[in-house]
Amino acid sequence: MPGWNAGHPSAYFYVNMGYGSQPVSMTNIMLPVFQMTGPSKDPYPGSFCLTDVPLPVNASLKAGDNATIQVIQVALHGASLYNCADITLVEPEDADEIPAGTCQNSSTFGFNLVYTTRSGAASSFVDMKTIYLGLLGALVLGYFY
Repeated sequence: MPGWNAGHPSAYFYVNMGYGSQPVSMTNIMLPVFQMTGPSKDPYPGSFCLTDVPLPVNASLKAGDNATIQVIQVALHGASLYNCADITLVEPEDADEIPAGTCQNSSTFGFNLVYTTRSGAASSFVDMKTIYLGLLGALVLGYFY
């Protein structure tokens, strides 16, 4: 997490869920990917907590079902850390309350949305026709030489 080690000013977080006692896949997205930032590349104290994380879209789970929550942190240099928690779902009225003060976010952390966009004009991208013509030209040249 940013702040725990020198050189980690930011990280990307993924929160996923796998269904059942032995999940086959962890591809059920609970939250969109987000970026967490800190004040510097040097170690600093802090904590963050996610409250009210929803079930994945179109999840058909009920009280008593088992699942696994997976949190992935991808550091700026590409290293990944994984943490998983096995859970059993309960009805909302049967859930344990989180003690006051347990779930809090440090003011030293920032959060950013992550999205993609296309850069440059469409004409700057190589299309398949260009690739095929290049390969054909290389084959023809190779045949005659």
